[in-house]
Amino acid sequence: MTLSPLQISLLGEPVRIAAPAALPLAAVAGLVLLLGALSLWRRRRALRALAGPQAARVAPGAGLVRPGARLGLQSAGLLLLALALSRPQCGTTAELTRRYGSDLVLALDVSRSMLARDERPDRLTRARLEIGALLERLQGDRVAVVLFAADAFVQCPLTTDYAAARLLLRGAGPSSVPRQGTSLAAALRTSGQVLSAVERGGRSRAVVLLSDGEEHEAGAGEAAAALAAEGVRVFTVGIGSPEGAPLPSGDQPGRAAVRYGRDGKPIVTRLEEALLREVAERGGGRYFRAAGAVGLPELAEELGRMEKTEIEGRTTVSWEERYAVLAFPGLLLLLGGALLRQRPRVLPVEEAP
Repeated sequence: MTLSPLQISLLGEPVRIAAPAALPLAAVAGLVLLLGALSLWRRRRALRALAGPQAARVAPGAGLVRPGARLGLQSAGLLLLALALSRPQCGTTAELTRRYGSDLVLALDVSRSMLARDERPDRLTRARLEIGALLERLQGDRVAVVLFAADAFVQCPLTTDYAAARLLLRGAGPSSVPRQGTSLAAALRTSGQVLSAVERGGRSRAVVLLSDGEEHEAGAGEAAAALAAEGVRVFTVGIGSPEGAPLPSGDQPGRAAVRYGRDGKPIVTRLEEALLREVAERGGGRYFRAAGAVGLPELAEELGRMEKTEIEGRTTVSWEERYAVLAFPGLLLLLGGALLRQRPRVLPVEEAP
């Protein structure tokens, strides 16, 4: 269990203990001192019991000064090292950190046709992999996630926490929306609302729409043109193949059952590249086809070339580490205790008469 940093006052100055979990190690130094003192006392008592008044002559090196000094040095060294491990910090420095980037909305098609298996394992999984690869290439940009089918809703608002965006995308599927169908226009309108709702938005804004392009409601081109008029570029990513694949009958990825039409033949869903190209052109962006290896470096380069503006400024307070003030003397004390050895006292030899 990780303990929160502990802040105390020492001689009127604030001191922060960054790793308070290491403080119990100071008890080890006390235990060493206690056991060492007990050992010296027992040894001294045993010597006196055996030799009585002649103890000094029988064991001239059994004094308490050197062993006691060595024990004290080693115990003090262990104590200082234990306190150093707790990372004491004193003194603060305020720093202003600025984040530069663009505002980006990832609109993901989660209609049932995205479960077609002309991409492996299916179109929806491929689209999520493409988003993950894109997030790996982004630096400093804020991203939002919009899921859409017949309707669109915001799954993740604008954030710089890419891990949170990935987590929210894991469960995205046809069951995430209440009504099936495909409305690219609804996705673009909702994406525009996400970008316009930010008080301090980036100067460069874009929407990346990942879909197979099978639109059931008109108006996608007009919605893209409206975004372009507001300075928002629209990029489209085609998922699937023009040859198509049978439309799955269920809402779960990997299901083999397909839907059949009135003629008794399987319904085939195809990638509509012409519509996706039109949407990208009217939105001032480009169309990309997700084919081959996962990853769209050209799309990442296009987004990287967009002007970066300051989208976040934050003042952070950092503490100055002071563990060296304790660690260095602690090492010296341990070294001194190791070098201070027991030296027997040489008694003068009396000459025979």
